[in-house]
Amino acid sequence: FFPGLTAMEKKLAEYKCNTNEAIQLKLVRFPEDLEDDNTTFNPEYSHQVFGDDEVAFGYKGLKILLYYIAGNLSTLFRIEYTSKVNEKFDCVEADDVESKIREIIPPGFCTNTDDFVSLLEKEVNFKPFGMLLHTYSIHNEEAGEDITYQIYKADMTCPGFREYHERLQTFLMWFIETASFIDVDDERWNYFLVFEKYNKDGATLFATVGYMTVYNYYVYPDKTRPRVSQMLILPPFQGEGHGAQLLETVHRYYMSSPTVLDITAEDPSENYVKLRDFVLVKLCQDLLCFSPVKLMQGFSQEMVTEAQQKLKINKQHTRRVYEILRLRATNMGDAEQSRSYRLDVKRRLIGPYKKKQRELAKMRRCLRPEEMTNQLNQIDLNMQREQLEESFQQLVSDYRRVLERLAQA
Repeated sequence: FFPGLTAMEKKLAEYKCNTNEAIQLKLVRFPEDLEDDNTTFNPEYSHQVFGDDEVAFGYKGLKILLYYIAGNLSTLFRIEYTSKVNEKFDCVEADDVESKIREIIPPGFCTNTDDFVSLLEKEVNFKPFGMLLHTYSIHNEEAGEDITYQIYKADMTCPGFREYHERLQTFLMWFIETASFIDVDDERWNYFLVFEKYNKDGATLFATVGYMTVYNYYVYPDKTRPRVSQMLILPPFQGEGHGAQLLETVHRYYMSSPTVLDITAEDPSENYVKLRDFVLVKLCQDLLCFSPVKLMQGFSQEMVTEAQQKLKINKQHTRRVYEILRLRATNMGDAEQSRSYRLDVKRRLIGPYKKKQRELAKMRRCLRPEEMTNQLNQIDLNMQREQLEESFQQLVSDYRRVLERLAQA
């Protein structure tokens, strides 16, 4: 099993647990959810808390239970295991799992189930924070009915919101690779929250679905540029379209503000970019500047101006929207149309290559004789062509997915 390991090493290897599997998360609505394995979900990441190996040492059968009441996220935290290494006999110490978790979850959690269940009974008093921006419903196959969701905008002046946000942000550590907690005392933060309405014993209750934080950067002389910082839809709700609802609602909220210049995002993930493409294309497709005739004439300043003024979309994102809508308007089976589209997109993609090319040429002039440079440039050009074609194909397949989703929306 472990060739070449001493008996001691073999024994110790049995006391290693993968923390992504050990951590069990739940959003609890009913007491029976506590025993139901179907309501449990696990982290995607735990390296920020347990190191790059995502391993806890010193336990067999380790379970780290982090259960949250679905609405206000009151927390139950317990650690269970079947056995633990013993310092007296094994001369090694088990990891202090509890203090690692305590570093990221706020104080005031329950440690036994009875306390947690009695808090669950008070959940009927929990109401969403802030101002209602948008209500929508999604048909749920399992329940065989439409479920209603609401999006609210909150800030730290809402009573109880600060404590609630401390509990909510702990999920970032498990689901966003490079997550960090924000400085909530900075008043430039806006918080947008998604809740599901559900019934329990004839009363209407609210469950937390996800949220987004946006920072309002100041732009001289009198404008702001909101920048999306974090966005998380909790795993039980992923893949249902809540991210798109949230992002579109946030865009619409800022669109109505005359002081907002445009909306950006900080270090966006691939999934976020796909989501944003879909939402922005959906918002832009009815603008006059994106009519099929104008799309075929190429990217224009008119598109940049109209998208920014009406929808608060910046130039870079407008360019992507243009490429996606132009793909929809292009008959890729027509050699002329397809060639024209390919050249148009590649011209944008080649920008960074050309810059690199110029820098390399400068360096080489200083370093090598002339003929060498030409040969190298030739090799470079062939590689560049291949990479360019690859980038283009990847982009088109991403764009097609956006258009498919749009057709279903």
